[in-house]
Amino acid sequence: MTARGPEIVHEKFARLFRAGDLEGLLELYEDEATFVAEDGSASRGKGAIRAALSEMLAVDGELEMETRYAACCGDIALLSNTWRLTGTDADGAPVELSGQTSEVARRQPNGRWLLIVDHPWGGGTDESD
Repeated sequence: MTARGPEIVHEKFARLFRAGDLEGLLELYEDEATFVAEDGSASRGKGAIRAALSEMLAVDGELEMETRYAACCGDIALLSNTWRLTGTDADGAPVELSGQTSEVARRQPNGRWLLIVDHPWGGGTDESD
């Protein structure tokens, strides 16, 4: 059996997001991981990541993700995916967000891959539409 590569993080993220599982999403991050907001500001730790993911989960809609690449160097991986979130906000207004990520993951001693840097807008916006 071949071990799953770091792109498994994308598969898990999409599945957990669709399920609205905030706690499950947080388990995809190391405790001191960095999350970069759309404006480029970075925050560190699961508390900050919880706040950012809670905002995203507040959109009642669908998340689509497709891995662009996963490049490994030992136990570190550079990842990127394209994503699109469509739905409605708490007031019922339509929401459509998209982008290309830049992420760094680290393989843990147990073989799991966890994010250490997550920049959902790190690859710019998805201009292909």
